[in-house]
Amino acid sequence: MRLLVLGDSLSFHGPRGPLPADDPRLWPNVAASALGGHAELAAGFGWTARDAWWSLTGDPRVWSLLPRTDVVVLAVGHMDTLPSPLPTYLRQGLRYLRPDGLRRRARTGYRTLQPVLSRAFCGYPVALPPRLTVRYLDDSVRAVRALRPRIRVVGMTPSVHCSPAYAGVHSGRAAGERALRSWAGEAGVPLLDVPPLVGEHVRSRLGNPDGMHWGWEGHELVGRAMAELIRSVAVGHSGAAEP
Repeated sequence: MRLLVLGDSLSFHGPRGPLPADDPRLWPNVAASALGGHAELAAGFGWTARDAWWSLTGDPRVWSLLPRTDVVVLAVGHMDTLPSPLPTYLRQGLRYLRPDGLRRRARTGYRTLQPVLSRAFCGYPVALPPRLTVRYLDDSVRAVRALRPRIRVVGMTPSVHCSPAYAGVHSGRAAGERALRSWAGEAGVPLLDVPPLVGEHVRSRLGNPDGMHWGWEGHELVGRAMAELIRSVAVGHSGAAEP
């Protein structure tokens, strides 16, 4: 079983920080190992469903992987629901500021203000509104199915956090999950329900001290649950009539 995972930092961030994509403890590799297969990861810090779409349509390495892929895992949507007091283009544009001293001061200032503004604005606006999350996920699924009809696609519900970086605010998550579930039901995309797997793990601070990313227990739980979901999808797919 060959997996192509389009994800955010939850796919490659462990209890102490980011790790190489081939670390066997990361959940995509846990899932692939449980299935007796291999996982390829295309992911980045803060990636939303829009970034996954851009990767799928703009990364030649991803194109080269699709012919050898059995299951595409859309492991995005988590960061879409986070508070984003600055518009995404301004927040991400801080990295381009020069000189270096100005960039560092701007980043420090934003990190200081982010939890304050997240609380003041009650968690809004979010990084990507639910209607756009659904749009980019749907575009991704349609593209995969048009190019490779035999590939199965699965997704995830948004994770939870208790991060001081956002003052623990996550008001946009409920609306994001509702939109995602409604779309997934119509699009025929099975979803892994993430919060029941990692909720206690995150809230009890057993994961990364940042209150957002998972420890190894969280990666193990998600990886094994994802493997079970993919098994069920594969069984259903093998019993379906060929197009």
